[in-house]
Amino acid sequence: MPLGCRAGSRRSLTMAPQGLLPSRMALRGMLLGLLMVSCFTFCSSHQNSEFALTNPEKSTTKETERKTKAKEELDTKVLEVFHPTHEWQALQPGQAVPAGSHVRLNLQTGAREVKLQYGDKIQNNLKESKKGKRLDINTNAYTSQDLKSALAKLKKGAEMESSEEDKARQAEVKQLFRPIEELKKDFAELNVVIETDVQIMVRLINKFNSSSSSLEEKIAALFDLEYYVHQMDNAQDLLSFGGLQVVINALNSTEPLVKEYAAFVLGAAFSSNPKVQVEAIEGGALQKLLVILATKQPLATKKKVLFALCSLLRHFPYAQQQFLKLGGLQVLRSLVQEKGTEVLAVRVVTLLYDLITEKMFAEEEAELTRETSPEKLQQYRQVHLLPGLREQGWCAITASLLALPEHDAREKVLQTLGTLLATCQDHYRQDAQLSRTLASLQAEYQALAALELQDGEEEGYFQELLGSINSLLQGLR
Repeated sequence: MPLGCRAGSRRSLTMAPQGLLPSRMALRGMLLGLLMVSCFTFCSSHQNSEFALTNPEKSTTKETERKTKAKEELDTKVLEVFHPTHEWQALQPGQAVPAGSHVRLNLQTGAREVKLQYGDKIQNNLKESKKGKRLDINTNAYTSQDLKSALAKLKKGAEMESSEEDKARQAEVKQLFRPIEELKKDFAELNVVIETDVQIMVRLINKFNSSSSSLEEKIAALFDLEYYVHQMDNAQDLLSFGGLQVVINALNSTEPLVKEYAAFVLGAAFSSNPKVQVEAIEGGALQKLLVILATKQPLATKKKVLFALCSLLRHFPYAQQQFLKLGGLQVLRSLVQEKGTEVLAVRVVTLLYDLITEKMFAEEEAELTRETSPEKLQQYRQVHLLPGLREQGWCAITASLLALPEHDAREKVLQTLGTLLATCQDHYRQDAQLSRTLASLQAEYQALAALELQDGEEEGYFQELLGSINSLLQGLR
């Protein structure tokens, strides 16, 4: 180079083309190096972590941690479900991809794209959070029509199952019990007939009313009939075919046993059965019963007749009116005064006590409910029982019954005396025998009540009787 400098200008111009070639090569190398550095820097700043060159073991560990963290984040929040199609679509951040979808990374745009796998039957799962859990629901497998059809089949299956259970239960019952038609057929072969209660009562009435039946057969028919008429419906059915009137007419029989068992049937039929009571009054039963009690009859017959009379009068004010009009109190007074009728006397006193308290309760109930003109109350007000008892001498008759030795009889007499106290107070104060009897009973029951207290009975039977006596004595002062 120094020689070239010292040479003339022509020499320098001549040598320039030869020195220019190395310069250009150096310049190109510098430019290429700068370009590579720029590319390396650009790629380093825009590279994806998924394509970074890392240690395989460290990369696997980091990938696992990243997926675990991503799964926990998905579990803690509700993700929007992306519904892919058969075309590539961009997946937005925070969107969940159904299982089985085809996912790729677009290297040109850096975005993830999703589409359904071609030819496969992929089901989309709808994930929703509920109590910290995600529920995958198939959103593409079934249409609304499919769901309706499935529900219809489910309901039909339940009905079929229920029907099968019913059939199984019916089959089990059939194994345990036989149909009534088969039983009737078998009984018919054995000459045994299955009858209803009404059919049995008709047969018994026909047997009793038949002239060819003996006395024992008639009594047996009445005895069996009494069992059936205890039921209210059967007693009312007795009216439907005229059986009640047949039994009422049997009270006119000359056979005491027929009267006794006819009254037994009537007493059972009258009990708390207003419809039968009304038919009995219209059929003349009250008169026939009073005639039997007023005439000489066996004690057993009068017991049953008195039972029928009590059943007819209780809770039936119209019958009580007719009883007073027909002289029923005189009939009972004569019955009580007969010798050997102490058992009947206690029953008569009990009947009078029931009739008195029944009327009192009806009046008290009407006063509490402020009903002044109900039909039943008007009927009770027409029953003048207490004045009739006073006029017929029942104040003295009832007091004389305290001499009975049985405690049960005394209890019923004391109850009746208590109800008659307001009506018979003047008579009782003048009755010295009653005062002595009450004083004697007071001393007797004081001793018995003391024994009860010693035994630890604070509310004993004899203490109640003593209380009734003390109340009477206080009322007489």
